[in-house]
Formats: sequence, structure tokens, C-alpha cells
Amino acid sequence: MNFFAAQDRARKNTLWLVVFFLLAIASLVIMTNVVVLAAMGFFKPEYLEASDYFAQFDWSMFALVSIGVIAVILTGTVYKMLQLSQGGVAVAEMVGARLAPPDTTDYDEKKLINVVSEMAIASGVPTPPVYVMEEQGINAFAAGYYQRDAVVAVTRGTMELLNRDELQGVIAHEFSHIFNGDMRLNIRLMGILHGILVIGIIGYYILRLAPRSRNSKGNGALPIVVAGIGLMVIGYAGTFFGNLIKAAVSRQREYLADASAVQFTRNPSGIANALKKIGGSVVGSRLQTPAAEEVSHALFSEGVSHFMSFLMATHPPLEKRIRSIEPSWDGEYIAPEKTQASRRQQSRHSKPEAEPAFNQKTLFTIASVLAAQDAIDSIGQPQQQHLEFARQMLSVLPGELIEAAGNTFSARAVIYFLLLSKDARIQQHQIDYLMQHADDGVAAVTLRLSSFQSVMRDEYRLSLVNLALAGLQHLTPDQYQRFVSNIDALIKADNKIELFEWALQKIVRHALAHKFAPKQNTRPRYKSFSAVSDACILLLSVLWYAGHNDDAHREAFQQVLGELGLQGELLDRSAISLQQFDAALDTLNALYPLKKPELLKACAKVIALDARVTAIESELFRAIAEILDCPMPPLLADA
Repeated sequence: MNFFAAQDRARKNTLWLVVFFLLAIASLVIMTNVVVLAAMGFFKPEYLEASDYFAQFDWSMFALVSIGVIAVILTGTVYKMLQLSQGGVAVAEMVGARLAPPDTTDYDEKKLINVVSEMAIASGVPTPPVYVMEEQGINAFAAGYYQRDAVVAVTRGTMELLNRDELQGVIAHEFSHIFNGDMRLNIRLMGILHGILVIGIIGYYILRLAPRSRNSKGNGALPIVVAGIGLMVIGYAGTFFGNLIKAAVSRQREYLADASAVQFTRNPSGIANALKKIGGSVVGSRLQTPAAEEVSHALFSEGVSHFMSFLMATHPPLEKRIRSIEPSWDGEYIAPEKTQASRRQQSRHSKPEAEPAFNQKTLFTIASVLAAQDAIDSIGQPQQQHLEFARQMLSVLPGELIEAAGNTFSARAVIYFLLLSKDARIQQHQIDYLMQHADDGVAAVTLRLSSFQSVMRDEYRLSLVNLALAGLQHLTPDQYQRFVSNIDALIKADNKIELFEWALQKIVRHALAHKFAPKQNTRPRYKSFSAVSDACILLLSVLWYAGHNDDAHREAFQQVLGELGLQGELLDRSAISLQQFDAALDTLNALYPLKKPELLKACAKVIALDARVTAIESELFRAIAEILDCPMPPLLADA
């Protein structure tokens, strides 16, 4: 599915979820009123006609109960949503997962981190932090509100029982959920179902208190018992219907994610064999954590057992998933055995087995509008050649640089390293500044990494930034403020700001905004380009000046504006500032999903007007896509 269509579909699914939630509240209001009225003796045998009931109906009590039910459900939902406000990290910690450190000495964890890093580089997204669940079942999930706060969590059984191709298929499946906007829907489902379950919890505590609720005359607590049992039944009935909603929302998305994983890896047997091993395992994909029910719809495979599984299961049957990938499957499952267990004690510098580097020339330019169109079409749908690019990058760059990018302490040094000038005098000034202002030890690591400048190719720079973003997520607020202040100082060291330098600091700030500037509004607000015409013209003008030095194509520039339904002219260079450019991109990020590809196509056309595309134009193009939350894979050309 097209990335932008998937994002739009996710937004519409969220609206349907709100509708279902309101219907669930209405049903629970009516059911709770019935229970309360029954406990109060409203339903009496002498009332044989409906008119008898309504004649003495207590509407004030009905309103009071209704308000109470709505308040309880909304309070439970809001409480859960606040609990999960940190995004993927909160969900991972809820199931008891732990962060896998980038410098882990565990072979299986190193293999997992390597696979996730490859997928992230190939996809053009920040590398998500990797969490490990100490569970023997084969399962995984991706969680978060946005691509930039996503995490990937994998069970120990998945790492130990799947080979690299199978693990890659599972991770590609989870990345599909990241691209398709499924993660945010999953978290909202958790909040809604918790709100509904609260009614049952209240009923449980009322029932426990019933034996103590006898009056002085020894009368029983029958009304309280009736109310308690009724509320428990209502709560779990609500959960039942909530699970039906969860199953209906989840099942079809699993087929789409499986298909995306095959398209990404070009290896159907990888994910198919992972599913076969689930079927052949004694444990299967079941999780033992008490929170498994809450995250069941976000998992790679069914994580809990359900009564009436044909209705309640959040995933399609294994047989159907496997046959959708391998129509000729013989029906035999695979009994899994531990892989690489004897290699766990390898040294921390050993690398998991990697695929051979591809013999494809990497071209960090866009040769034509057609190539740019291909790049836009690959947003959210990376191909196997992008995965090969990632493998090549991880094999070519020094291991110390790759390891440093994934560590919170040294990730700052990696960003500083990318900003170091090639002029020895200016670079020494930058290092001296860091010695005084950076956190203890970070400047020394930056100096050590500076020896790798000769092997740092331009086409790897943005991908290395995305690798470092995972580690930067764990900075404290004070560390973050010092970090971005140092970035600004390094950029200004030579008294000029290059477009790559601007792109780097913008990407870093944008990717970390959910944690350090959470009040920013990123919801879609603009349905037409006319509502953001000034920002569109400014963006296209910046791209014009990035690669054009004459007025030969001004008429074509006007045509590009016309295709967007806009009227205007190329802005004068003196009328553009980086602050205005920043503000324009922030505004354009609030476009509705289906408008963003049109804007990116317009950007590509402006860049390619003179049929000569520079490296900085290509890098800027990809950076703009990232800031618009459109993860663009590395730009490649055929060999």
C-alpha cells in the first residue's frame, strides 16, 4: 500500500475507533442503568406492562448513573493514555521489556540490533531503540505514536529460534506497522479498552466489600452483591465487544504487513518460515506477561489464548498467513531449534553474520524527474536494493563509528563529528569549543572519530544521523539543551551555514521534539495548498536557489506553482532566511497525508528543471522529506 494512502487510512480508522468507542459507552450506560435499577428493586413482578415501568421511571437517577459511567470510562481511558504518553518506551516497559544496549556482548542481541539498523537505514527512518522481552514464545511488536518515537521489542525466543533471514522477515513486518500508522491506533486501542475494563474492576471491589455491608438489623447486602456482579458482567462484556473491535481492526493489517515484509526483503521464505516455526513450537507465540492481553493486537502473532478465537483472535490463523505468502505450502510446520547459541560468548567487537555488500553503484543525485518520482514512490515502501545499501554502509564504515552512533553518550560525538570542518584550523577551533562546553568525555570521543573523515562518504551522512537518533532519545533535558547549543556553535564556527548543516540540526530537533518539545502540534490541519501558499512558495524558492544560478527556468518554476494551484513568483534570495524556512517546513508538516506526495513531486520538478542535480540538492530533498515525516530511503541509481 502507498505510504501516504496508508497514513490517510490510519487517520480514518482512528475516526472509526472514536465512533466505536462512543457506541460502547452508550451500550455500557444503558446496561449499567439496568443493573442499578434492578439492585434498587425497580423491576417488580407487579409491573406487567411497559407503561407501568415508564410511569414511575426515575429519570434523575438515570442521568446520574449515566454521567457516572461516562466519567468512569473517560477517566480510565485518560489515565491509561497519560501512562502511555511516552509512546513506544512506555509500552515496552509495560510488558517488562528491557533496552538492549548497542554495545551488548550477547550475540543474539547484536544480531537483532544489526538487523534493525539495516532496516532503519534502508527505510530512511530514525533507528528505533531495541527492547528484549525475556519470553520463550516467538513474538515481537513495534510501538509508538510517531516514527521518531517508535521502539521495536522482540522476545528472547524470536532471537534464539529464528535465523537471520527469518528474523529479518519479522522485523520487516514490524517496520510496515511503523510506516502504515498502525502504532498510534494500537496505543489508542489500549487506552479505550482500559477505560471500559474499569467498570468491571469497580464491580469486583464492590463485590469484595459486600460481606461487610450489613446494617444493624442484620439485613443482607443483596443489592450491593447484585450491583457488584452486574458491574463485573458489564465490564467484561464491554471488554468482549472491545476485543471484537480490536480483532476487526487488526486482522487485515497483519496480511498487509506480511505482504510489505515480502516486498521489502524479497525473501518470502524468511517470514513464512518464521510463521512455520511458531506453528511447530511448543510455546508458539504465547507470552506470559500479564500485560500480554493489552498489547495482543500489536504483536507479530497471537500472544494470548481466546475463548471463541474465531471471533476474538487479533491475528489471522497461521495457516492462512503462510498460504498467502507461499500458496504451495505443504502444511508442514518447522520444529525450531536454537540458532547460534554457542556463539553468545563472542567478544563485544564481533559482528553478526552480514550479507555480502552489493555491487551496485550508489548515486547521491537525482538524474531526472522520473528518478525523483521513484524515490517518492519508495517512501514507506523500501525495496531490497535499499536493504543492500544499508548492508554496504554497515560493512564499509568503521565498527567504532557505528557502535558510537547507537550509544547515548557517544551519539552526541557522532553528530559533532559530522559537523567538523575539513579546514584544520576551523576544526581545531571546534574541538577546543567542545572541550570547554560538551559533557565530560564527549569531546575526546569526537576527536577520536575525526580520524574517520576520509572514509565518511556524503551518501552515508543522513543515514548515520538516523542511526544516532536512537541513542539521543535518552538524553536528559539538560544534556539535550547543551547538545543543541553545541550543534549551533559548531555550525557557526566558519561564519556560514551550509545546507547540510541546516538539514542536520533540523532533523535532530524534529526527531527529538516529541520528548523535548512535546507541545508542538503535528496533527493534519491543511487540506489544500492554498491554505499554505506562502510556505510552499518559500520552500520551492529555497530549492531553486540551491541549484540554479540563472533565470533560464523561471517560467518553468511558475508552471510548477500552477500545478499546485498556486499563484506567485520566485522569492528574491534576500527575502529568505533559515528561520523562515524552518517555519515553512513546520507549517507544511501539517498538510494532510495525501497532499504531501504532490508537494514532494513539485520539489523534485524544481530541482530537476536544469537537468543537472547536485549532491546537496539530493541531500536537501531527502532531508525535507524526513522533516515532513515522509521517510525516504537512500537515493540510489542502477549499476
